[in-house]
Amino acid sequence: MKHALVQLFSDLLSTIVFLAVYALTGSILITTIAGVATGVVQIARLKYRREKIDVMQWASLALVVAFGGAALVTQDPRFIMVKPTLIQFAIGAVMLRRGWMARYLPQIVHDRVPAAMIVGAGYAWAGLMFALGLGNLAAIATGNIHTWAIYLLVVPVAAKFAAFGIQYLLFRTAIIRSLRQSALAAA
Repeated sequence: MKHALVQLFSDLLSTIVFLAVYALTGSILITTIAGVATGVVQIARLKYRREKIDVMQWASLALVVAFGGAALVTQDPRFIMVKPTLIQFAIGAVMLRRGWMARYLPQIVHDRVPAAMIVGAGYAWAGLMFALGLGNLAAIATGNIHTWAIYLLVVPVAAKFAAFGIQYLLFRTAIIRSLRQSALAAA
């Protein structure tokens, strides 16, 4: 869980910097330069440390540079604001792969939870990612950067924690039911 949160923070760092600098300065120019510089520094740091640079990190940098450049040319921050949507859509697309979730689950889940439930949970996560991406677009469409910032900082995090909690409860219920059935069958 900690690794996933660190990865999410890393993926969104340039957007977080964008929000913070915009809140402090109100300048699209300074904000976009700070966001692009953050993305470049992240990649440079990984290269310097000889760490593997994930495809998602390269994609994130490309999005920051491309949309940051568009924001600078047009003086419109919406270009940089769309980055989280593209990331969520990309993650959602990966989550459409049947059984993607299996490698992240403990053995007891594999042993006691029906495979269809695990696959369904994976598709539910994909749907959530697409919904969050669409929500980001809706927040952008309001034209209010503060509404978008609140959405971005609150809704995706709350939705993912809620989805995790629901999945945990469903899997736990399935495991308890399976253990009871095994105990009854053994008795």
